[in-house]
Amino acid sequence: MLDIRLIRDNIEKVEESLRIRHYEGDATDALARIKDHDLSWRKVKKEDDELRAERNKLGPEIAKAKKAGEPADDLLKRSTEISNKIKNLTLETNTLEEKIKDELLYLPNIPDDSVPHGKTEADNPEIRKWGEIKKTSKDVLSHFDLGQKTGLIDHERGVKLACHRFCVLYGDIAKLERALINFMLSVQTSRGYLEVAPPYIVNTKTMTGTGQLPKFASDLYKCDEDLWLIPTAEVPLTNLYSGEVLEEKNLPIKLAAYTPCFRKEAGAYGKDIKGLIRQHQFDKVELVKFSHPNTSFQELEALTKDAERILELLEIPYRVIELCTGDLGFGAAKTYDIEAWIPSQDRYREISSCSNCTDFQARRANIKFRTGDHLEYVHTLNGSGLAVGRTLIALLENHQEDGQILIPKVLQDFMGKELIDIR
Repeated sequence: MLDIRLIRDNIEKVEESLRIRHYEGDATDALARIKDHDLSWRKVKKEDDELRAERNKLGPEIAKAKKAGEPADDLLKRSTEISNKIKNLTLETNTLEEKIKDELLYLPNIPDDSVPHGKTEADNPEIRKWGEIKKTSKDVLSHFDLGQKTGLIDHERGVKLACHRFCVLYGDIAKLERALINFMLSVQTSRGYLEVAPPYIVNTKTMTGTGQLPKFASDLYKCDEDLWLIPTAEVPLTNLYSGEVLEEKNLPIKLAAYTPCFRKEAGAYGKDIKGLIRQHQFDKVELVKFSHPNTSFQELEALTKDAERILELLEIPYRVIELCTGDLGFGAAKTYDIEAWIPSQDRYREISSCSNCTDFQARRANIKFRTGDHLEYVHTLNGSGLAVGRTLIALLENHQEDGQILIPKVLQDFMGKELIDIR
C-alpha cells in the first residue's frame, strides 16, 4: 500500500509512476478521490484536535470551580457538547480513513527508479545467461510425450479427479518431484534460510496483507466466508510478522518454505494447455526476506542468486531478465525473472520471479522494525527457489540421453538412483 503522505505531498510523482507502469484503471480518478478524502480527513481532524485541546483546558477549570464552590454548569455543558462533537468527528474520520484505505488497496507499488521503462515482456532486458544449451526440440521427447509414453504423468486421471489443469504423477516421476523439493530446501537452509511449514489455507486479512486481495480475488480459490487456498507461500510467510515490531539487529530475516500453490489461472485461457507448465495446483519452494530499507536492493540481488544456484547445481541452462515497468507485478518495485531452458519449446520459460516489494506489503500488513527511538516499515522480498513443476520439466528434458533421464549428481542421494529408464 502506498504512503498517503506521498500522494498528499507529491501526487504528480505518483501519477507518473502509475503511467509508466501502464496501470490498468483510471489512476487519475482514483488519486483524485484519495486526495479529496484526504483533504476532508485533514479538515475534520483539525477540528477534532482543536476540540480535544479545548476539552483538555476545561478539565482543570471545572475542577478549580468545584473546589472553590463556584458554579460550573456552563463549563460542564460545554464539555459535554465538545465530547458529543468529538464522538461524531471520530466516526467521520474513521469513515474517511476507510474510504482512503479502500482506494489505496487497489493501487500498485511504485517502480524503483532503476527499473527499465517498457510496456510488455518484449521490453524486458536480459541481464545474464548461464550454462550451455545442449538440447533442442529435435533431440528430446517433450515432458508431455514422455509422460504419455511411460504412463508416469497422467493428465486424464487428473481431470477425472478434479478438472482441467490437474494431473497425477507416478513412480520415479513422483519420486523425482519429492527429491527436488527436499534438495531445494536443503540448499536454501544451508544458505541461511529458516525452513518454515506454514498453513496452506489463510484468512482474508492475510491475503490482503500481501496484495492478493481485494484486486485479484478472481485468480484465487475461496474455501468459505473468510478462508482461501494460498497461491504462493509468500502469503503466509510474509504475514507471519503482520502487526509486529521486529528488532533491527535481527534483519534480514530469511525464510524458506515448501507448499503446494493454488491458482485459477483466470487470465490464461488457451495458454500452455498440454503438460505441467501451467497447472491449477503446483508445488513451489518460496524464499522470503524481511530487510532493512537501506539494504533491500542488495538483498534482492542475493535472493536472486540463491534461486539461480538451484539451476546451476542441477546443470540446467537459464537466463535472468529484469522486468520493465509495464510488466511488474502488483506489489513489486523491482523484479528479476529467472527463465530455464525448455528444449521441447526451444525457448526459456519463467521458473522464478524475485521481487523487492519495498514497504508496500509491510504497510498493508503493518510490519515494522525498531531503529533507535522510532519505528519504520521493513522492506519485504520474495522469490521462488524454485517452481518445482517447471524445474521437473527442465530436468526431464535437459537431461535426456539415449532413452534415459540422467539424474544430476547433487540429486542422486535424494533420489536414490542415477537414472530413470524411459525406453
